[in-house]
Amino acid sequence: MALFSDDDAAHYQTRSSKNMTCKARGDMSKLLPVASFFLGAALTAALVFLNATMDVNWRPSALASWGNGAQPVPEPKAKPFAELAEVLKNASMEDGTVIMTSINRAYAAPGSLLDLFLESFRLGEDTAHLVDHVLIVAVDPGALQRCRSVHRHCYLLRRSPGAVDYSDEKHFMTKDYLDMMWGRNRFQQTILELGFNFLFTDIDIMWFRNPLRHIAITSDIAIASDVFNGDPESMGNLPNGGFLYVRAANRTVDFYRRWRRARQRFPEGSNEQEILGRAQGELSRLAGVRMQFLDTAHCGGFCQLSGDMGRVCTLHANCCTGLANKVHDLRNVLKDWRNYTAAAPEDRRRGGFRWTRPGRCIH
Repeated sequence: MALFSDDDAAHYQTRSSKNMTCKARGDMSKLLPVASFFLGAALTAALVFLNATMDVNWRPSALASWGNGAQPVPEPKAKPFAELAEVLKNASMEDGTVIMTSINRAYAAPGSLLDLFLESFRLGEDTAHLVDHVLIVAVDPGALQRCRSVHRHCYLLRRSPGAVDYSDEKHFMTKDYLDMMWGRNRFQQTILELGFNFLFTDIDIMWFRNPLRHIAITSDIAIASDVFNGDPESMGNLPNGGFLYVRAANRTVDFYRRWRRARQRFPEGSNEQEILGRAQGELSRLAGVRMQFLDTAHCGGFCQLSGDMGRVCTLHANCCTGLANKVHDLRNVLKDWRNYTAAAPEDRRRGGFRWTRPGRCIH
Protein backbone atom coordinates (compact mmCIF):
# COMPACT_ATOMS: atom_id res chain seq x y z
CA MET A 1 0.00 0.00 0.00
CA ALA A 2 1.45 3.44 -0.97
CA LEU A 3 2.42 5.74 1.87
CA PHE A 4 2.04 8.91 -0.23
CA SER A 5 -0.22 10.06 -3.09
CA ASP A 6 1.18 10.45 -6.62
CA ASP A 7 1.24 14.26 -6.24
CA ASP A 8 3.17 13.99 -3.00
CA ALA A 9 5.65 11.64 -4.59
CA ALA A 10 6.26 14.07 -7.46
CA HIS A 11 6.71 16.93 -5.01
CA TYR A 12 9.44 15.07 -3.14
CA GLN A 13 11.42 14.16 -6.30
CA THR A 14 13.93 16.94 -5.80
CA ARG A 15 17.59 16.65 -5.05
CA SER A 16 17.25 18.15 -1.60
CA SER A 17 14.45 15.74 -0.77
CA LYS A 18 16.58 12.82 -1.86
CA ASN A 19 19.38 14.01 0.36
CA MET A 20 17.01 14.30 3.32
CA THR A 21 15.62 10.84 2.59
CA CYS A 22 19.10 9.36 2.48
CA LYS A 23 19.98 11.09 5.77
CA ALA A 24 16.83 9.80 7.42
CA ARG A 25 17.52 6.30 6.21
CA GLY A 26 21.05 6.55 7.51
CA ASP A 27 19.81 7.64 10.92
CA MET A 28 17.25 4.86 11.01
CA SER A 29 19.88 2.30 10.15
CA LYS A 30 21.75 3.42 13.26
CA LEU A 31 18.64 3.38 15.47
CA LEU A 32 17.25 0.02 14.37
CA PRO A 33 19.95 -2.12 16.03
CA VAL A 34 19.49 -0.15 19.28
CA ALA A 35 15.71 -0.51 19.18
CA SER A 36 16.02 -4.20 18.35
CA PHE A 37 18.37 -4.70 21.28
CA PHE A 38 15.98 -3.15 23.80
CA LEU A 39 12.97 -4.99 22.35
CA GLY A 40 14.82 -8.29 22.49
CA ALA A 41 16.01 -7.65 26.03
CA ALA A 42 12.50 -6.84 27.21
CA LEU A 43 11.08 -9.98 25.59
CA THR A 44 13.83 -12.15 27.03
CA ALA A 45 13.30 -10.74 30.51
CA ALA A 46 9.58 -11.43 30.31
CA LEU A 47 10.13 -15.03 29.21
CA VAL A 48 12.76 -15.63 31.89
CA PHE A 49 10.39 -14.28 34.56
CA LEU A 50 7.52 -16.46 33.36
CA ASN A 51 9.72 -19.56 33.20
CA ALA A 52 11.13 -18.94 36.67
CA THR A 53 7.71 -18.38 38.10
CA MET A 54 6.35 -21.59 36.66
CA ASP A 55 9.41 -23.59 37.64
CA VAL A 56 9.40 -22.64 41.33
CA ASN A 57 5.59 -22.66 41.52
CA TRP A 58 5.57 -19.31 43.30
CA ARG A 59 2.19 -17.58 43.21
CA PRO A 60 2.49 -13.77 43.20
CA SER A 61 -0.96 -12.20 43.48
CA ALA A 62 -0.59 -10.51 40.09
CA LEU A 63 -0.36 -13.91 38.38
CA ALA A 64 -2.49 -16.05 40.66
CA SER A 65 -5.67 -15.50 38.64
CA TRP A 66 -3.96 -16.00 35.27
CA GLY A 67 -6.34 -17.76 32.90
CA ASN A 68 -8.70 -18.81 35.66
CA GLY A 69 -11.83 -18.60 33.50
CA ALA A 70 -13.93 -17.35 36.41
CA GLN A 71 -17.24 -15.79 35.44
CA PRO A 72 -19.25 -13.23 37.44
CA VAL A 73 -22.24 -14.74 39.18
CA PRO A 74 -25.59 -13.47 37.83
CA GLU A 75 -27.10 -10.93 40.22
CA PRO A 76 -30.26 -12.93 41.08
CA LYS A 77 -28.14 -15.88 42.21
CA ALA A 78 -25.86 -13.69 44.31
CA LYS A 79 -28.62 -11.99 46.32
CA PRO A 80 -29.26 -14.86 48.77
CA PHE A 81 -25.53 -14.87 49.57
CA ALA A 82 -25.02 -11.11 49.82
CA GLU A 83 -23.81 -11.34 53.42
CA LEU A 84 -21.40 -14.17 52.57
CA ALA A 85 -20.09 -12.29 49.53
CA GLU A 86 -19.39 -9.23 51.67
CA VAL A 87 -17.54 -11.28 54.30
CA LEU A 88 -15.50 -12.98 51.59
CA LYS A 89 -14.62 -9.64 50.03
CA ASN A 90 -13.42 -8.28 53.38
CA ALA A 91 -11.26 -11.33 54.08
CA SER A 92 -9.85 -11.93 50.58
CA MET A 93 -6.35 -11.25 49.34
CA GLU A 94 -5.63 -9.04 46.33
CA ASP A 95 -6.17 -11.96 43.97
CA GLY A 96 -9.52 -12.92 45.52
CA THR A 97 -8.21 -15.84 47.60
CA VAL A 98 -9.66 -16.57 51.03
CA ILE A 99 -8.22 -18.93 53.62
CA MET A 100 -11.22 -20.71 55.10
CA THR A 101 -11.85 -23.06 57.99
CA SER A 102 -14.92 -24.24 59.88
CA ILE A 103 -15.70 -24.75 63.55
CA ASN A 104 -18.46 -25.94 65.82
CA ARG A 105 -18.97 -25.19 69.51
CA ALA A 106 -16.72 -28.07 70.58
CA TYR A 107 -13.81 -26.97 68.36
CA ALA A 108 -14.26 -23.32 69.37
CA ALA A 109 -14.17 -23.87 73.14
CA PRO A 110 -11.33 -22.12 75.02
CA GLY A 111 -8.17 -24.23 74.88
CA SER A 112 -9.54 -26.33 72.02
CA LEU A 113 -8.58 -26.48 68.34
CA LEU A 114 -9.49 -22.89 67.41
CA ASP A 115 -7.03 -21.47 69.93
CA LEU A 116 -4.25 -23.79 68.76
CA PHE A 117 -4.98 -22.95 65.11
CA LEU A 118 -4.74 -19.18 65.63
CA GLU A 119 -1.69 -19.53 67.86
CA SER A 120 0.18 -21.37 65.09
CA PHE A 121 -0.15 -18.31 62.81
CA ARG A 122 1.35 -16.11 65.51
CA LEU A 123 4.25 -18.53 66.07
CA GLY A 124 4.95 -19.23 62.40
CA GLU A 125 7.51 -17.58 60.14
CA ASP A 126 5.86 -14.68 58.29
CA THR A 127 2.38 -16.12 58.80
CA ALA A 128 0.86 -13.61 61.24
CA HIS A 129 -0.43 -11.39 58.40
CA LEU A 130 -2.27 -14.34 56.84
CA VAL A 131 -4.75 -14.32 59.74
CA ASP A 132 -6.26 -11.20 58.17
CA HIS A 133 -7.38 -13.40 55.26
CA VAL A 134 -8.83 -16.26 57.31
CA LEU A 135 -12.61 -16.67 57.23
CA ILE A 136 -13.90 -18.85 60.05
CA VAL A 137 -17.24 -20.48 59.23
CA ALA A 138 -19.23 -21.30 62.35
CA VAL A 139 -21.85 -24.03 62.07
CA ASP A 140 -23.73 -23.05 65.24
CA PRO A 141 -24.40 -19.80 67.15
CA GLY A 142 -22.15 -20.78 70.07
CA ALA A 143 -19.19 -21.19 67.72
CA LEU A 144 -19.98 -17.85 66.08
CA GLN A 145 -20.01 -16.05 69.42
CA ARG A 146 -16.65 -17.54 70.41
CA CYS A 147 -15.20 -16.76 66.95
CA ARG A 148 -16.17 -13.10 67.19
CA SER A 149 -14.44 -12.82 70.53
CA VAL A 150 -11.04 -13.86 69.08
CA HIS A 151 -11.16 -13.19 65.34
CA ARG A 152 -12.19 -10.58 62.81
CA HIS A 153 -13.81 -12.53 59.96
CA CYS A 154 -16.59 -14.88 61.11
CA TYR A 155 -19.65 -16.21 59.29
CA LEU A 156 -22.57 -18.27 60.54
CA LEU A 157 -23.62 -21.10 58.24
CA ARG A 158 -27.31 -21.20 58.98
CA ARG A 159 -28.99 -24.58 58.88
CA SER A 160 -32.49 -25.26 57.69
CA PRO A 161 -35.19 -26.21 60.24
CA GLY A 162 -34.91 -29.84 61.26
CA ALA A 163 -31.32 -30.16 60.00
CA VAL A 164 -28.63 -31.88 62.07
CA ASP A 165 -27.21 -29.91 65.00
CA TYR A 166 -23.46 -29.69 64.37
CA SER A 167 -22.52 -27.93 67.60
CA ASP A 168 -21.10 -31.05 69.30
CA GLU A 169 -18.20 -33.22 68.17
CA LYS A 170 -19.13 -35.47 65.24
CA HIS A 171 -17.34 -38.80 65.30
CA PHE A 172 -15.58 -39.96 62.17
CA MET A 173 -17.78 -41.68 59.53
CA THR A 174 -21.02 -41.45 61.52
CA LYS A 175 -24.09 -40.30 59.61
CA ASP A 176 -23.93 -36.82 61.11
CA TYR A 177 -20.23 -36.61 60.22
CA LEU A 178 -20.93 -37.57 56.60
CA ASP A 179 -23.75 -35.05 56.32
CA MET A 180 -21.43 -32.38 57.69
CA MET A 181 -18.68 -33.23 55.19
CA TRP A 182 -20.97 -33.23 52.16
CA GLY A 183 -22.54 -30.00 53.38
CA ARG A 184 -19.07 -28.50 53.54
CA ASN A 185 -18.46 -29.69 50.00
CA ARG A 186 -21.56 -27.84 48.74
CA PHE A 187 -20.59 -24.70 50.65
CA GLN A 188 -17.18 -24.72 48.98
CA GLN A 189 -18.88 -24.79 45.60
CA THR A 190 -20.88 -21.71 46.62
CA ILE A 191 -17.62 -19.86 47.34
CA LEU A 192 -16.46 -20.63 43.81
CA GLU A 193 -19.78 -19.55 42.33
CA LEU A 194 -19.38 -16.19 44.08
CA GLY A 195 -16.05 -15.77 42.26
CA PHE A 196 -13.56 -16.34 45.10
CA ASN A 197 -10.62 -18.71 45.20
CA PHE A 198 -10.31 -20.53 48.50
CA LEU A 199 -7.74 -22.43 50.48
CA PHE A 200 -9.72 -24.59 52.86
CA THR A 201 -7.84 -25.74 55.94
CA ASP A 202 -9.16 -28.00 58.67
CA ILE A 203 -9.08 -26.39 62.09
CA ASP A 204 -6.63 -29.11 63.28
CA ILE A 205 -3.91 -27.91 60.90
CA MET A 206 -1.05 -25.83 62.29
CA TRP A 207 0.39 -23.09 60.03
CA PHE A 208 4.14 -22.44 60.31
CA ARG A 209 5.01 -21.03 56.87
CA ASN A 210 3.05 -19.81 53.87
CA PRO A 211 1.94 -22.88 51.85
CA LEU A 212 0.70 -20.79 48.92
CA ARG A 213 4.29 -20.58 47.72
CA HIS A 214 4.12 -24.28 46.89
CA ILE A 215 0.91 -24.11 44.83
CA ALA A 216 1.62 -23.79 41.12
CA ILE A 217 0.00 -20.88 39.29
CA THR A 218 -1.14 -23.40 36.68
CA SER A 219 -3.04 -25.56 39.18
CA ASP A 220 -6.83 -25.34 39.31
CA ILE A 221 -6.93 -27.56 42.37
CA ALA A 222 -4.14 -28.27 44.86
CA ILE A 223 -4.76 -30.76 47.62
CA ALA A 224 -2.82 -32.32 50.47
CA SER A 225 -1.98 -36.01 50.49
CA ASP A 226 -2.20 -38.41 53.40
CA VAL A 227 0.73 -40.21 51.76
CA PHE A 228 2.66 -38.47 48.93
CA ASN A 229 4.14 -40.74 46.25
CA GLY A 230 6.65 -38.18 44.95
CA ASP A 231 4.74 -37.12 41.82
CA PRO A 232 2.58 -33.98 42.26
CA GLU A 233 0.47 -34.89 39.21
CA SER A 234 -0.05 -38.58 39.98
CA MET A 235 -3.64 -39.65 40.52
CA GLY A 236 -2.23 -42.43 42.67
CA ASN A 237 -1.76 -39.99 45.57
CA LEU A 238 -4.21 -40.30 48.44
CA PRO A 239 -5.97 -36.91 48.70
CA ASN A 240 -6.91 -35.23 51.95
CA GLY A 241 -9.69 -32.68 51.56
CA GLY A 242 -8.76 -31.08 54.86
CA PHE A 243 -6.24 -28.91 53.02
CA LEU A 244 -7.54 -27.87 49.63
CA TYR A 245 -6.93 -24.93 47.30
CA VAL A 246 -9.39 -24.32 44.44
CA ARG A 247 -9.31 -21.53 41.87
CA ALA A 248 -12.68 -19.95 41.03
CA ALA A 249 -13.55 -20.95 37.46
CA ASN A 250 -16.40 -22.50 35.53
CA ARG A 251 -14.42 -25.72 35.21
CA THR A 252 -13.84 -26.04 38.96
CA VAL A 253 -17.55 -25.46 39.65
CA ASP A 254 -18.24 -28.24 37.14
CA PHE A 255 -15.71 -30.42 38.96
CA TYR A 256 -17.62 -29.97 42.23
CA ARG A 257 -20.94 -30.80 40.59
CA ARG A 258 -19.51 -33.99 39.12
CA TRP A 259 -17.89 -34.83 42.46
CA ARG A 260 -21.22 -34.76 44.27
CA ARG A 261 -23.03 -36.65 41.50
CA ALA A 262 -20.37 -39.37 41.74
CA ARG A 263 -21.66 -40.08 45.24
CA GLN A 264 -24.55 -42.04 43.69
CA ARG A 265 -22.13 -44.58 42.19
CA PHE A 266 -20.48 -45.52 45.47
CA PRO A 267 -21.75 -47.43 48.50
CA GLU A 268 -23.87 -45.51 50.97
CA GLY A 269 -21.71 -44.21 53.77
CA SER A 270 -18.79 -43.14 51.56
CA ASN A 271 -17.37 -39.77 52.50
CA GLU A 272 -16.37 -37.08 50.01
CA GLN A 273 -12.63 -37.73 50.42
CA GLU A 274 -12.94 -41.46 49.67
CA ILE A 275 -14.96 -40.77 46.52
CA LEU A 276 -12.46 -38.13 45.39
CA GLY A 277 -9.58 -40.56 45.84
CA ARG A 278 -11.29 -43.17 43.67
CA ALA A 279 -12.65 -40.84 41.00
CA GLN A 280 -10.21 -37.91 40.88
CA GLY A 281 -8.66 -38.95 37.56
CA GLU A 282 -12.03 -39.18 35.85
CA LEU A 283 -13.41 -36.02 37.46
CA SER A 284 -10.40 -33.87 36.57
CA ARG A 285 -10.37 -35.15 32.98
CA LEU A 286 -14.07 -34.56 32.37
CA ALA A 287 -14.07 -31.11 33.99
CA GLY A 288 -10.78 -30.11 32.36
CA VAL A 289 -9.01 -29.13 35.56
CA ARG A 290 -5.38 -29.57 36.53
CA MET A 291 -4.83 -31.13 39.95
CA GLN A 292 -1.69 -30.83 42.04
CA PHE A 293 -0.91 -33.04 45.04
CA LEU A 294 1.17 -31.30 47.69
CA ASP A 295 4.38 -32.81 49.05
CA THR A 296 4.02 -33.91 52.67
CA ALA A 297 7.46 -32.39 53.29
CA HIS A 298 5.71 -29.01 53.02
CA CYS A 299 2.07 -29.80 53.82
CA GLY A 300 2.17 -32.94 55.90
CA GLY A 301 0.55 -34.48 58.91
CA PHE A 302 0.57 -37.33 61.35
CA CYS A 303 -0.06 -39.85 58.53
CA GLN A 304 3.34 -39.07 56.98
CA LEU A 305 5.21 -36.83 59.40
CA SER A 306 7.74 -34.48 57.84
CA GLY A 307 11.19 -34.95 59.33
CA ASP A 308 12.51 -31.52 58.29
CA MET A 309 11.25 -28.56 60.31
CA GLY A 310 13.17 -26.30 57.95
CA ARG A 311 10.73 -27.11 55.10
CA VAL A 312 7.39 -27.69 56.78
CA CYS A 313 4.61 -25.18 56.11
CA THR A 314 1.57 -26.87 57.64
CA LEU A 315 1.06 -29.89 59.86
CA HIS A 316 -2.27 -31.72 60.05
CA ALA A 317 -3.52 -33.94 62.87
CA ASN A 318 -4.73 -36.47 60.30
CA CYS A 319 -4.81 -40.22 60.85
CA CYS A 320 -6.24 -39.29 64.24
CA THR A 321 -9.71 -39.48 65.73
CA GLY A 322 -11.06 -37.89 68.88
CA LEU A 323 -10.99 -34.21 69.75
CA ALA A 324 -9.09 -34.71 73.01
CA ASN A 325 -6.41 -36.75 71.23
CA LYS A 326 -5.91 -34.09 68.57
CA VAL A 327 -5.67 -31.28 71.11
CA HIS A 328 -3.12 -33.17 73.21
CA ASP A 329 -0.81 -34.06 70.34
CA LEU A 330 -1.08 -30.65 68.62
CA ARG A 331 -0.02 -28.95 71.84
CA ASN A 332 3.17 -30.98 71.62
CA VAL A 333 3.56 -29.89 67.99
CA LEU A 334 3.44 -26.22 69.00
CA LYS A 335 5.90 -26.88 71.82
CA ASP A 336 8.31 -28.54 69.37
CA TRP A 337 7.98 -25.58 67.01
CA ARG A 338 8.75 -23.10 69.79
CA ASN A 339 11.89 -25.03 70.66
CA TYR A 340 12.93 -25.03 67.00
CA THR A 341 12.41 -21.31 66.46
CA ALA A 342 14.13 -20.46 69.76
CA ALA A 343 17.31 -22.30 68.71
CA ALA A 344 20.33 -20.44 67.35
CA PRO A 345 20.37 -20.03 63.54
CA GLU A 346 23.44 -22.25 63.19
CA ASP A 347 21.75 -25.01 65.18
CA ARG A 348 18.66 -24.78 62.98
CA ARG A 349 20.81 -25.01 59.84
CA ARG A 350 22.47 -28.15 61.16
CA GLY A 351 19.04 -29.75 61.60
CA GLY A 352 18.34 -32.66 63.86
CA PHE A 353 15.08 -31.24 65.22
CA ARG A 354 12.23 -33.74 65.36
CA TRP A 355 8.54 -33.69 66.18
CA THR A 356 7.39 -35.41 69.35
CA ARG A 357 5.70 -38.65 68.37
CA PRO A 358 1.91 -38.04 68.33
CA GLY A 359 1.35 -40.66 71.00
CA ARG A 360 -2.39 -40.15 71.50
CA CYS A 361 -3.14 -40.21 67.77
CA ILE A 362 -0.60 -42.74 66.48
CA HIS A 363 -0.23 -45.96 68.49
